[in-house]
Amino acid sequence: MLPPIKGLIENTLLDWEGRLAAVVFLPGCNYRCGYCHARHLLSHTDQDEAIPIQHVLASLLRDRNWVDGVVISGGEPTLHASLRELIELFRESDVPVKLDTNGSRPKVLESLLEDGLLDYVAMDVKAPLDERYEKVVRQPVNLDAVRACIELLIESDIGYEFRTTVCPESLAPDDVVDTAKAVRGAALYYLQRFRPWNCLDETLHAVKPYNDEQMRDLAGRCAKYVRRCIVRGDAASEVTHPPAAPGCGR
Repeated sequence: MLPPIKGLIENTLLDWEGRLAAVVFLPGCNYRCGYCHARHLLSHTDQDEAIPIQHVLASLLRDRNWVDGVVISGGEPTLHASLRELIELFRESDVPVKLDTNGSRPKVLESLLEDGLLDYVAMDVKAPLDERYEKVVRQPVNLDAVRACIELLIESDIGYEFRTTVCPESLAPDDVVDTAKAVRGAALYYLQRFRPWNCLDETLHAVKPYNDEQMRDLAGRCAKYVRRCIVRGDAASEVTHPPAAPGCGR
């Protein structure tokens, strides 16, 4: 049985750099980040009617002349035992697949990479790989699993990115730089500006995001550890720097 699809964007330029892609959203997540805007996807329940896979495939077929791929997002897609079947179904339709993940399930990611089922992966790295991680995700975390997923992507031969949502309540500037060190040597690292609306933790609506100058300064500091660092939505913020050797900040 395929995982339930609880949301669909038929085409967007925002989720896969350089591609017009469809996005499907799977329910269920093992984290409870306070700034999360997708509270309706956190629990894996049958309360909301799923979008039939036939509808999704028909949309892809209809738009095949201009849609360049499909993004599987969530929630956390790797929690679904039948994720592989969904990916294989898309690939049978000759559709490239990008996976969004929080990097908590390295065995799932490794299996998909080994079998050549993924074309691109975006992994959220929430914080430095220490006690600060659980402060952000508000759940127990296996940091070794996160490290393993980082290493899998850096050593892979597919496109990938790491990304961190920069919320002042949980990440001071030095914390953000320490997070960049955790993905040392990565090809691409996005900093995502915190948005104080529709947050899982409503007290965060009163938190003022870092301004443009602060975000660009952070990109410059983080770029010392990765090949490209960009504030998402601010192309002028891009900084490149010869990175140090790959590693996981250990």
